[in-house]
Amino acid sequence: MTSFAAGSAMPILRVVDAERARSFYVDVLGFTVEFTHRFGARMPVFLGVRLGKTTLGLSEHHGDGTPGSVVWIPLRRLTAYHSFVSKAAGGHLRPGIDADAPVGPTMSIIDPFGNELRFCESR
Repeated sequence: MTSFAAGSAMPILRVVDAERARSFYVDVLGFTVEFTHRFGARMPVFLGVRLGKTTLGLSEHHGDGTPGSVVWIPLRRLTAYHSFVSKAAGGHLRPGIDADAPVGPTMSIIDPFGNELRFCESR
C-alpha cells in the first residue's frame, strides 16, 4: 500500500455573521484568526481560526457546515481554560465541566450559531 501524508483536518462550522463569530471565537474562546477569505465584495466570509493545534473553518457560505454541528477539541489544563472563558465572557457564558465524561473531563460550549464545541482533557 502506498503511504500518504495526510495533514490535520479542518472542520467547517456554519456561521451567519462573520464579525460576531470572530468576536466570540477570538475574544471569548481565545482563538486567533489565521486567515479571512472572501471571493468578492459583499460575498460571504470564510474565517480560519486556531487554538493550539486545533484549526476550525467558520463559514458564512450556504452549504458549508450544518448549523448545530459538534466538534471535539482535546485540551490540556481544562480547569484553567474554563476560568479564562468564564472571565472573558463577562458572566454571559457559564459552562460547566463534566468530570465523568467518557473520554475525560469535558466542557461543552455552544457558539452563537448553535454549534457545540466540546473541550476535553483526556485521561
